[in-house]
Amino acid sequence: MTKERFKALLAEYGRLALGTYFAIFALVFAGFVVAIAAGVEVHGTLGNAGVFGAAYVATKLTQPLRILGTLLLTPLVAGVLRRLGAAKAGRVDERGANG
Repeated sequence: MTKERFKALLAEYGRLALGTYFAIFALVFAGFVVAIAAGVEVHGTLGNAGVFGAAYVATKLTQPLRILGTLLLTPLVAGVLRRLGAAKAGRVDERGANG
């Protein structure tokens, strides 16, 4: 079900959905890098992979949550961007400037 919803989201929002997904990926990855570098103990296979490798694997494990976050956040981001665009257009119109 989530796979179909993600495909529908991509069809509707395109690059915005991809941008949201990769922004979440980057934030989660950076969070894991910082946590591991700060001394969070990683045991097992992840412990031998190095900081970036361990962070990547840990980030990969969060993929279902990141997809869910993308499904929830993309429409909100689109709404905010629309409002910012409308507000910007409104300011231009108030000054009497054309397009």
